[in-house]
Amino acid sequence: MSMPAAADHQLDERHLDVESKHYPVATTASTPQSLFAAPTIANPGPLGLSAFALTTFVLSLHNAGAGVPAAGPSNVVVGLAFFYGGVVQLCAGMWEFLTGNTFGATAFSSYGGFWLSYALIFIPGADILGAYGKVDVMVLERSLGIYLISWAIFTALLLIASHRSSVGLVSLFFCLFITFVLLAAAKFNNSVTTQVAGGAFGVITAIIAWYNALSGLLTKDSSYFLLPVGRLS
Repeated sequence: MSMPAAADHQLDERHLDVESKHYPVATTASTPQSLFAAPTIANPGPLGLSAFALTTFVLSLHNAGAGVPAAGPSNVVVGLAFFYGGVVQLCAGMWEFLTGNTFGATAFSSYGGFWLSYALIFIPGADILGAYGKVDVMVLERSLGIYLISWAIFTALLLIASHRSSVGLVSLFFCLFITFVLLAAAKFNNSVTTQVAGGAFGVITAIIAWYNALSGLLTKDSSYFLLPVGRLS
């Protein structure tokens, strides 16, 4: 039994609407065709994760007092924060936009901005620390606490948005959220013990980020084995 012409026309339109989301519309004689193939865009995820992991690892070891005083300076991370955790991760975020990955673009670009802004605090020319030197030192600590808790809130948003991605990614943002909360609490309460706990969680976060980066590098074309990340979708 044949369907009426109107119903058949509606079915064709719905079919085209669904297909057009996933496949390019076929060209006609009047549609000019491109003479050049679109450039292949590599996966920027492992680069962004590696930049985040290494910078976080170095700072977290200082916060945890691993081989260095926990209350001592950590300015050695400034160069990493500017170039690897900052510029390189920001570039990875921009490249994620080209791949159509809104989540990756938002995360990498934002944390690239975090590291750049963090590094700027320790640059003498910016005079950020100098401005606080004229008042009570606890004002600086509370300001840093507000800074860190704000990033904890942003990380919580990413944690919610990643709930259908993978166990590896959810674990990363959960540990990072705890890290920011502990470091913020350390600033508000002037507690070195809480800072050490935040540093320990930061080291765990960095290791998880490296694991996720390695899982993205080990593809079927480049490796004899793959790393599971526990897909949730």
